[in-house]
Amino acid sequence: MFGSTSAFSTTASTNTNAMKDVEVQSPPDDSVSCIKFSPTSTGTSSFLIAGSWDNNVRCWEVTQQGQTIPKAQQTHTGPVLDCDWSEDGTKVFTASVDKTVKMWDLNSNQAVQVAQHDAPIKTVHWIKAPNYSCIMTGGWDKLLKFWDTRSPTPMDTIQLPERCYCADVRYPMAVVGTAGRELIIYQLENRPQEFSRIESPLKFQHRCISIFLDKKINSPTGFALGSIEGRVAIHYVNPTNPKDNFTFKCHRSNGATNGMQDIYAVNDISFHPIHGTLATVGSDCKFSFWDKDARTKLKTSELFDQPITACNFNSQGTVFAYATSYDWSKGHEGFDPQKKPHIFLRSCFDELKPSMKKS
Repeated sequence: MFGSTSAFSTTASTNTNAMKDVEVQSPPDDSVSCIKFSPTSTGTSSFLIAGSWDNNVRCWEVTQQGQTIPKAQQTHTGPVLDCDWSEDGTKVFTASVDKTVKMWDLNSNQAVQVAQHDAPIKTVHWIKAPNYSCIMTGGWDKLLKFWDTRSPTPMDTIQLPERCYCADVRYPMAVVGTAGRELIIYQLENRPQEFSRIESPLKFQHRCISIFLDKKINSPTGFALGSIEGRVAIHYVNPTNPKDNFTFKCHRSNGATNGMQDIYAVNDISFHPIHGTLATVGSDCKFSFWDKDARTKLKTSELFDQPITACNFNSQGTVFAYATSYDWSKGHEGFDPQKKPHIFLRSCFDELKPSMKKS
């Protein structure tokens, strides 16, 4: 009779792999802060990196058959908050709470420090311009720095109005979101310079930002900004029509009780490299695919057993990678040490095709 309670506990357990996607082998041991596919791929495989709160960055080979092979890892002395690739896929840059950025040469498997701040470094991005290449680092010391990786001193340092919370780079544009809901857009031609500064179109703290391209001319034209209040803003830098800029709600519970609705943070945004559609992932333990031009949702996942903390598409747009791990959105009471981080790979090309609807 008492044994029958076990039937109840299994039905109450939630789904680790709710979408039955391919699971990455040997995932990180703590919450996943960033995942990025290599910008280049050989005919048979590409590479995936993930930074984690366990202080490590890991690299896997991902074969066309969907197999994942753990290749190597490097360590910081504090949690890794962001990561990026060089454009040729030979080097990885990792930003850490330990106030440093390291450059990891995958061929030699050596990592060297290439940047330093006076506080944790929240963002790192590789910039490849025709006349220079560097990394851009954004810190909680309210500084944005640009580093030639061969020199121990920054080539440029820009004072930010507040701590850097999120950033993205698509040459010749960079955008940085800071505490206090400030957004600063930079143009990167010749040397980085401030282009414009705006207050966030969202009323709550922003968490993630992703630049999108104008498909016709293949150059950056705006960005999507996600906030802790289950909302995304689509913002064009030079809108042809003021109505081009809009916001939409996402990562919220359906079925409001007593007129109340659970609202969750948007943890990451990634644009599809071919279709220009986008994915958002959230603290509501779901991912969603969207078409910003038709202003419509393409798909929402089933409910996972943990928040989704990071996501990325591979360069061909055939694979969507996403990480499930605790994001501390419900404090230490919400932490379940039994639940381990996972990274999943989903075949996604057709699911991200633009909607046939017209906005």
